[in-house]
Amino acid sequence: MAKTGIKIAHLLSRAIDPLFSAEFIRKTLVNYAEKKAYERLIEKNLTQRPITVQKDKFVLVRNMIHSFDKALKDNRISKNVRKAYLNFFLLVLGRSEEKIRKFERKYGFTPPKFLTISPGKFCNLNCIGCYAASSSATSEKLPYHIVSRIIREKKELWNSYFTVISGGEPLLWRSEGKGIIELAKEHSDNFFLMYTNGTVIDEEMAKKLEEVGNITPAISVEGFEKETDHRRGKGTFKKILRAFENLRKYGVPFGISITATRNNAELVVSEEFVDFYFKKQGAIYGWIFQYMPIGRGYNFDLMVSPKQRVYMLHKMGELNRNLGVFIADFWNSGPVSDGCISAGRGRGGYFYIDWNGDVMPCVFVPYSTHNIIEVYKNGGDLNTVLFSPFFERIRKWQKEYSYLKPKDEVGNQLRPCPIRDHYRVMYRIIREIKARPVNEEAAQAIKDKKYYDKLSAYGDTVGKLTDPIWEREYILPEKNKAPSSLSKLRFWLNFTNF
Repeated sequence: MAKTGIKIAHLLSRAIDPLFSAEFIRKTLVNYAEKKAYERLIEKNLTQRPITVQKDKFVLVRNMIHSFDKALKDNRISKNVRKAYLNFFLLVLGRSEEKIRKFERKYGFTPPKFLTISPGKFCNLNCIGCYAASSSATSEKLPYHIVSRIIREKKELWNSYFTVISGGEPLLWRSEGKGIIELAKEHSDNFFLMYTNGTVIDEEMAKKLEEVGNITPAISVEGFEKETDHRRGKGTFKKILRAFENLRKYGVPFGISITATRNNAELVVSEEFVDFYFKKQGAIYGWIFQYMPIGRGYNFDLMVSPKQRVYMLHKMGELNRNLGVFIADFWNSGPVSDGCISAGRGRGGYFYIDWNGDVMPCVFVPYSTHNIIEVYKNGGDLNTVLFSPFFERIRKWQKEYSYLKPKDEVGNQLRPCPIRDHYRVMYRIIREIKARPVNEEAAQAIKDKKYYDKLSAYGDTVGKLTDPIWEREYILPEKNKAPSSLSKLRFWLNFTNF
């Protein structure tokens, strides 16, 4: 049955693909997609979220649509990649939603949308403050058949077809004679977003990525050459530029992944930065990760300060609204995901599996109660982890704090993270559940009173700065009258002219 679906999707994609070469038809499809997004998110607001939250979502959806349209217009997406993307979307659209509805009827919430997997810890770089503490001296890795089983199982259990690959350096992971390219070929109905340092994307690798078509690389940068080479090693920036060139040559869509620190916070949300990476280099999207004090040599002095965080919040909003780029921050963009999505939360949630098989609620929460290899040995599956007491406690907090509360009672999603913004909450859960640290740095942190005090104080200060913004811009409109038809029209005109 699955093979038949793939064959049908392939035939349909061959028929549809030529339409994207006709500018008039492509533009018509883009306008239709944009209007449907506006209708679903703003006018219907099916999930009944605060209207400002829905506006934030619409802006990013709109920008992603236009980013892909521009890449198509500029011939930066190869025919083979277009077919792979169409195959994926047609397969997903054609899948029955009965699995999701059945899951929801049984458990009371929808299943996770995706997983993040780091199949190997090995990396050819030795970056300052690496969350994974990866280097060329590390060799831990998951067997290929375990990674493949995880991906197959999430499709079967959750109807999930999106997978994030992290590391270490994913393109250097090899197991049982296979690697990321073979994984993408085997699971051609999945779409993979792969975080990579980009240094090994030579012409040969770019050609392989084009051939499989269902991987988009998100390449790590810290700013320009000075900032990137300082954290990642001399010469890294030039290698990244060559990777961009190779990906453009073979028509592989790519994005950038940015670690924001106290040293580069203003730079990575500047128009100069956006102009270079999005307009000149051709990035389609950007993900910002504010430095989190975990992993190698965790350092509070590297954290974006609370005031810088608010500055980034406002600047990023301006970039998205005025320049039409897709750039999101895993903390400041909390409203777009309706808050924290860790621990397998419904409606867009996920959890994380590392190179040892340790399962964690989030990439930035290095504590675990289950190991997927042991779970499989004992006859369990991904649901065994999903319904662990650890994950259930976190989902309980998400629900009580913010997620799916009435529109005028939603907790501050500009401060969404239980470990970064509400450390006392996560500390208490880890202690009570007796979750074990997955590395020595995490073991030190959970016992360190200074760590507890500093991260707790950080969250308190972020709250003092962002609570008034959240109340004024997100909650107050829900307590006032619904916007008039004229104000809706003004909003629509404002967000379709950039």
